[in-house]
Amino acid sequence: MGFVSETHAPGHAAKGASGMGVTAGMGVADGMTVASGMGIGIGSGTGVASAIGTPGHAHDRHIDGCGTLDATWQAWPGLAALLPISAAVLVPAHRRAIIVAPHPDDEVLACGGLLQLLHAQGTHTVLLAVTDGDASHPGSTLLTPADLGRHRPRETAAAMHALGITPHILRARIGDGQVLANLDQLHNLLVQLLQPGDVVFTTFRQDGHPDHEACGLAAALAVRACHATLVEMPVWSWHWATPGDHRLPWRRARRLQLSDDILQRKQQAVECFQTQLNDDPSTGQPAILPPHVLQRLLRPYEIYFI
Repeated sequence: MGFVSETHAPGHAAKGASGMGVTAGMGVADGMTVASGMGIGIGSGTGVASAIGTPGHAHDRHIDGCGTLDATWQAWPGLAALLPISAAVLVPAHRRAIIVAPHPDDEVLACGGLLQLLHAQGTHTVLLAVTDGDASHPGSTLLTPADLGRHRPRETAAAMHALGITPHILRARIGDGQVLANLDQLHNLLVQLLQPGDVVFTTFRQDGHPDHEACGLAAALAVRACHATLVEMPVWSWHWATPGDHRLPWRRARRLQLSDDILQRKQQAVECFQTQLNDDPSTGQPAILPPHVLQRLLRPYEIYFI
């Protein structure tokens, strides 16, 4: 199984993508039971990962409750003290940016500002949507997996339009919540896609969500094999971590400042993910992205671990 190209950019075909299929779509709590505390635990049968083992279990990285409120983060001087970085330094001229998104919306929440800056500087950007996020509402009669599988990729397309960008979108169509079980497949897809010098942006290997962590691990392995560069992005880390938390690699952290216009477009793009923004009366479950979660992800800057 390969990947399906949704948006084509002339002259930039994915390496080895002929006759294969990848998709784009991302979400935040997709395919997991909130508060499950799951992490990456590589089984002995996983060929790609068996040589390096697991990056750690998430028993201490629970995604439950309201988490650490943004006001607590903002009161910590460490955020303002992080070294600044620019889009041009993150992705120098003549290099591609590859965004590995576990679910539809992760690409906007994690790097919606950067995507706009890369477009402005002429960077060729590829969005690899690992899952379609169809497991975000278990048991729902309003948003069944089939419904989500249709709606969420459309939400991504609308969000890209809101950002004013047209990335080359590839869809892997790996099952939501099943990325770890398909780690070899994702690794192989990335090895086919990547070229030396590419800069790969993916969710942090210890982000707390099993799909996020598996994407980070697969990308780290592929980058090593392809002589590319890895940049990790925290998403759920802001929920379970606390200011100065030793579990986050602060020495690697860099702060990308966003202008008011760029932040406004990022906010508008997030509004496109309506399936994640509303409560589900059929199950009684709250929105996946309630206001307190969005506050942590819609700051006038983005954080990258380089």
